[in-house]
Amino acid sequence: MNLTPHPEGQIDCTVHGAVLQICINRPAKRNGFTPKMFRELGEAYTRLDDDPALRVGVLCAAGDHFTAGLDLPTIAPLMKRGEKSVPLGLVDPLNLGMEGYRRRVKPMVVAVQGITYTLGIELMLAADIVVAADDCRFSQLEVQRGIMATGGATLRMAERAGMGNALLHLLTADVFDSAEALRLNFVQKVVPAADLLPEAMRIAGQIAAQAPLAVVATRQNVLKAVEHGPLVAMHDFIPVQRTLSNSDDAAEGVRSFVEKRPARFTGQ
Repeated sequence: MNLTPHPEGQIDCTVHGAVLQICINRPAKRNGFTPKMFRELGEAYTRLDDDPALRVGVLCAAGDHFTAGLDLPTIAPLMKRGEKSVPLGLVDPLNLGMEGYRRRVKPMVVAVQGITYTLGIELMLAADIVVAADDCRFSQLEVQRGIMATGGATLRMAERAGMGNALLHLLTADVFDSAEALRLNFVQKVVPAADLLPEAMRIAGQIAAQAPLAVVATRQNVLKAVEHGPLVAMHDFIPVQRTLSNSDDAAEGVRSFVEKRPARFTGQ
């Protein structure tokens, strides 16, 4: 990771085996997001999906805080024009399914610490598994700035926690802690700050050890069930299972079971 990041911030990528670690790097500004950072984050997410050697992403941040959210002086002009910071054609880090953007296929684990405001909450809710440090402070405070959360918070907070719990935090712009985020199903684990990145990497490594085709298919089926309902997702059971059962990885899964050894999956 570059210890002297660009003044407008940057996104650093490091490969650890089959895991792509994506680091938000603008700690001097509490990792406030500029258009440059948005573009680079979209490029990093696209790299994860496009590189067959990569199986899982881990999104983390440099310094004591995940992100204070948008760097409004640099982002506001784009908002007024109705423009997006992530170029069309890339994977959308917020995974909203908007026209012109790709949706992420591979799993993403997020590690959050310290201040995790606005965009920070939306990025973690757009991912798959969130590990939070016990020192986190969360706030979806757009209403304090005269704007609305448009990165998925209005959709996913209600989906995870119910309408009342979502509106409690969306409309009051209050600050809440890791215990509350865990109660609301916004995060999956809370750990001491010193253990944050190791735990996120451990989870990612465990996912990366599974059969890649099965991991992607499982994730996609869960997402379809959430977005379109269980009856729609259920119709994929037989055709997807047929495809997976005829893969090299399924054969390796059987062999490894019979031979009582760890499987060596290739994603084929």
